[in-house]
Amino acid sequence: MTAGIEIRPYEESDVETIVEFSLRAWEPVFESIRRVLGDAIFTRLHQPDWRAAQAEAVRSGCPTSAERDVFVAVADGRPVGFAAVVLNAFHERMGVVDIIAVDPPYQRRGIARLLMDHSSEHMRARGMDIAAVGTGGDAGHGPARALYESLGYTALPGVRYLRLLA
Repeated sequence: MTAGIEIRPYEESDVETIVEFSLRAWEPVFESIRRVLGDAIFTRLHQPDWRAAQAEAVRSGCPTSAERDVFVAVADGRPVGFAAVVLNAFHERMGVVDIIAVDPPYQRRGIARLLMDHSSEHMRARGMDIAAVGTGGDAGHGPARALYESLGYTALPGVRYLRLLA
């Protein structure tokens, strides 16, 4: 299922390909969020367009540093997935998968699992003893929740309420 997939460190030349497939990957997620919040709140939170903010989040989240590493899944000679890991994030010795995406034509092939496994091994090798990842509770995030739970992550329930003020 994941034969021919290579996980390697991020290279600067990867960024635009990663931005492009991330936006395609997250389109159903943002549509799900729109359905949950309604148009008024969604538009207020994501104006003028969620794509611009997400593209910037990917671009700013890809450069590596002493506490941040980014891994890229390569198939057919090009990037098809990525994961950014932050070390010592919320607590000392806690690693966090900060952002992850897989190109839609390559989803459901085990690539996100490979990226999560690689990220966990990286965290362990760098002295982390807790791994964390966050996602949404809406239907669009369902596949992510299923993956994280299958990998042994424990969900910490939380609720955030939003209301548009007139």
